[in-house]
Amino acid sequence: MAALLTVGVMAAAGAGPAAAAGGLLPHPGPDGLVWVEETVGDGGVASGGAWDGLPTVLTVACEGDGTVHVTMDSQGYQVAEFTVDCPAGTAGVGSVTMDPGVVRPGSFSIGVDASDDTIRWALTVTQPE
Repeated sequence: MAALLTVGVMAAAGAGPAAAAGGLLPHPGPDGLVWVEETVGDGGVASGGAWDGLPTVLTVACEGDGTVHVTMDSQGYQVAEFTVDCPAGTAGVGSVTMDPGVVRPGSFSIGVDASDDTIRWALTVTQPE
């Protein structure tokens, strides 16, 4: 998977993005393409609006004594894949940064496979300028 520049998995004890009050991830602000505030169990999202001239950052946070396996597809190509540990009582955070051009213009989809139906998770996709 040469598309991946950086993959980081870290505990949320100050190492990841600051969580919104009561949430797992804050709103991504003006650089955000997607924000899934919180959901439980398996899921995912499909969206559009990606631009190939900017880097793309996918961040997932989760909690609940298990793991989530995350995949991202762009125009028929898998561009990211990683697993995040989801401790009980605190959030685990994983993130991948993709170079400009890795995520193709237009639509993309993200799948989240939780190890248990009680795992809470949130995600953001940003294209910082």
